[in-house]
Amino acid sequence: MTTKKIMDSPRRFVADAARAAAARAADLRWVPNPGFFVRHTPIPHGQVVLISGGGSGHEPLHAGFVGEGMLAGACPGLIFTSPNALQIRAATAAVNAGGGVLHIVKNYTGDVVNFSIAADFAADDGIDVETVIVADDVATESDDGPGRRGTAATIAVEKVCGAAAARGDTLAEVARWGRTVAENSRSMAAAFRACTVPGADGPSFELGDDEVEIGVGIHGERGTGRVSTPSASELAATLIDPVMDSLGVADGAEVIVIVNGLGATHPLELDVLFGDAADYLQSKGIRVRRALVGTFVTAYDMAGASITVVVCTEEMLELWDAPTAAPGWPNSPAGDFAGMPDAAEDVAALDYSDDTPPEAHVTAWASAFTGRVLDRIDELTELDRRAGDGDFGANMRAALDAVAISDTDSPSAVFRRIADGFLGSAGGTSGALFGVWFHQFDVALSTAGVTTDALADAARDGMRAIVDLGGAAPGDKTMIDAIEPAARALDSARGRSPAEALRLAADAAREGAESTADLVGRRGRASYIGDAARGVTDPGALVVAWLFEDGASCFEQ
Repeated sequence: MTTKKIMDSPRRFVADAARAAAARAADLRWVPNPGFFVRHTPIPHGQVVLISGGGSGHEPLHAGFVGEGMLAGACPGLIFTSPNALQIRAATAAVNAGGGVLHIVKNYTGDVVNFSIAADFAADDGIDVETVIVADDVATESDDGPGRRGTAATIAVEKVCGAAAARGDTLAEVARWGRTVAENSRSMAAAFRACTVPGADGPSFELGDDEVEIGVGIHGERGTGRVSTPSASELAATLIDPVMDSLGVADGAEVIVIVNGLGATHPLELDVLFGDAADYLQSKGIRVRRALVGTFVTAYDMAGASITVVVCTEEMLELWDAPTAAPGWPNSPAGDFAGMPDAAEDVAALDYSDDTPPEAHVTAWASAFTGRVLDRIDELTELDRRAGDGDFGANMRAALDAVAISDTDSPSAVFRRIADGFLGSAGGTSGALFGVWFHQFDVALSTAGVTTDALADAARDGMRAIVDLGGAAPGDKTMIDAIEPAARALDSARGRSPAEALRLAADAAREGAESTADLVGRRGRASYIGDAARGVTDPGALVVAWLFEDGASCFEQ
């Protein structure tokens, strides 16, 4: 399979595309720093506005749904990587018209964490924010881990909420509509061919000529099962049955059906799949009231499709039918689906200033750590490709390429630069979590200087912040498996020198990181692939071990 893509540079790929997309659109503006789309047309004062966002590679989601009657802004991350909190904060402030802002968030850990941080920032800015989490993918439905991923139901939430906002509903009312749609939506997807993202040397997983992957994710994740190539009617039943089971839909229910192409599926195939899906639902006594068929939420160039079912009411249908100028929404007349005929009939960058005298140990530590990570990006990418979706190395590069450490920086400023590199330049879960982790080192060292007590407090407070945001615990195959033993080691070393304390923390973190190879992920993206990640060291935990090892080495010199 070819890996050739139309691009000038993998690093500039998303920014180049965003700049061009805005240039050709009548009501779309691209703000390159920190990176978000907004409408050209001013929003009426007092109106509720909607923002969404997520990794690029899902187009036309989300920028294609920026327009009158839908989104006021959208924040793109790198390919399959969430936008960072600073992007979202800036976009929220840019679109706010005084009526409050609704964040529509797909249930991927990075998206949830970064939108959560941005919502807190927006509150500090005096902006009212409500958040709707979309969690519709029944392939990851379980009581453990992050639960259902957010996929194609996102556009249903954006459409209904956008119409409610346009007619003048309050922020609480718009958010209530969003949660209603989200709670009554479920999806399932299948792939005939995996995606190959820009810069990758092959597809995200391999499929035989007569194999179809069932339960794939929109980040290119492998599915929950594999079958011989089914007919369209068989595929429709395979995707719909778990959706209906999850919804608990009974005979007589009325629904909206969305058949969505994943990036490389022809419209003829999507129509065939919709026709069989409509027939199958009708055979179960389910009435299809509206249909949406096309390519809306992609997994880059994956060949495949998803089916989304939304249980609807008459008022929801009124909002669904309301006009929108969003270019990604089909310009098709509203009206009841009549059924299938008989087949026989045919932000600105942060400004740093710090006059504190240099601290050679901390500067050397930060330089050694950032250099080590950047030198081993390929290793981190390969680990994450085997245990997740392969974006970890790119996130580390994006964060640390942006860090410029000066000999005049105080210890706290050194960690502040690293924290802001992750929060402002990286994306996904890793960008947010490493950002808040290093932020705690900035806070602790700015107050107490470079002491063992300050390092122990920073590690402990950083761990609490990560747990609060991501919900991980030791044994979940995440960075916490290295942080928790390192924090315990630093606590036990209070009263000893920083060099001794960091060496104990380094040894504990290394042991914790190596232990992740034997674990099955229960949080983060490794949780989506289960046993397939066994035997692979968690890359986030490994980076934490490197941090303490480099610290120990620099303080021992």
